[in-house]
Amino acid sequence: MPGRTTRDHHPEGETTMPTMSSTTPDLTPDYDALVQHFDEFAAAEVTPRVQHMESSPHTVERDLALLMAEQGWFGATISQQYGGMHAGHLAKTLMIQSMARASGAVGAILQASQLPVSMLIHFGSDEQKARLLPQIAAGDTLLSIAVTEENTGSHVLGMETTARRDGTDWIIDGSKAHIGNSHIAHVHCVVARTAPADEAGSRSLTAFLVEHDRKGLTVEPHQPALGLHGFSFGKLTFDGVRIPEANVIGEVGDGKDIAYSSSILYGRPNLAALSLGLHEAILECTTTFLSERERYGGTLADLPVLRDRVAVMKSRLMAARALAHQSALMLDHGQTCDGELINAKYLNDEWAVESGQTAMRLHGAHALRRDYLLQRLWRDIQCTYAPAGTGEVQRQRLAETEFGSPPIQWSQRLSAKTSLFPPTSAAA
Repeated sequence: MPGRTTRDHHPEGETTMPTMSSTTPDLTPDYDALVQHFDEFAAAEVTPRVQHMESSPHTVERDLALLMAEQGWFGATISQQYGGMHAGHLAKTLMIQSMARASGAVGAILQASQLPVSMLIHFGSDEQKARLLPQIAAGDTLLSIAVTEENTGSHVLGMETTARRDGTDWIIDGSKAHIGNSHIAHVHCVVARTAPADEAGSRSLTAFLVEHDRKGLTVEPHQPALGLHGFSFGKLTFDGVRIPEANVIGEVGDGKDIAYSSSILYGRPNLAALSLGLHEAILECTTTFLSERERYGGTLADLPVLRDRVAVMKSRLMAARALAHQSALMLDHGQTCDGELINAKYLNDEWAVESGQTAMRLHGAHALRRDYLLQRLWRDIQCTYAPAGTGEVQRQRLAETEFGSPPIQWSQRLSAKTSLFPPTSAAA
């Protein structure tokens, strides 16, 4: 299966994608073939590197990022006009899911690379798109998104990093924390304060493109985290970093909208896919263990009480997979689905953690071995809760949709730019 495209080309220049029902998450053979390609890549390139990544937590995994970039995967939702795959959000979900099933860290590298692409697709100038999107699609340029700060977390309007005008340039001062792909990105998409919040309100933030080699930008040394060894989510420090006006993404004051829309349309489905891949690995690890562990003239898998607990894990996983796939498919159809994206991220994380806890208990002391797969999966799944909003944030957003007061339906406003299918009557 070709790595750089999922479309069939026709003489007239028109292209087609697999036709799928807008009401079912079931995969067609075309998507099954994609999953096979992703799994083959994971088996050949990812799995052999996992042990080294785990035994070298102070090291950032760069080779796999470049290999995935060469596949064209970072351009999964970039249009063919710019050399991208234009494979859609469901294909992107399957891609992240497959990588995460083999390695949470590699799934995290892939999902984090997709998030800032949304900023350029939806808000970038014609010049920015023409310059950067082909480079991303070709695998020559990797991006990060730098919004979160140490003291403010998900409170975007509370950020302290500033950008001030100096002639025709902007000068950025401050720092960003927990930035995915911080050590391998060539360009950082940075949101900074350009006006006091009490004066400009939601228009007080602006987004910028900051090249990694700009004077005054420091990528702090990589510090290993509890899980996702090999993935860098570090700290960026800005000390009088000067950038030109042409590096402003969108308009001055668009920063909040850019950050929020990227989080909803890309961050939440990407994190749902990451949790889903880890969830699948947790269940597979558990069933294998129980099937091989001899007890009472059979195996642990023969015990009804343990089968019951595995059945609950399976039920969670099936529901989680349906939520993740269906919400991504709605994006591909240009349907309004902010609530579905929020719920997919929220419940995929919740259910993966619950299944992880069950798995730990079913394994007993065996789960505590540092060289055992489940311990890695358990540590990795702890890292999916906060990005793109904690569970509490997701529940607040869901409540807003129920009471009819969401600020903006970003899927309604923006998803048409990356949708694969004509809008359905439901979307209209």
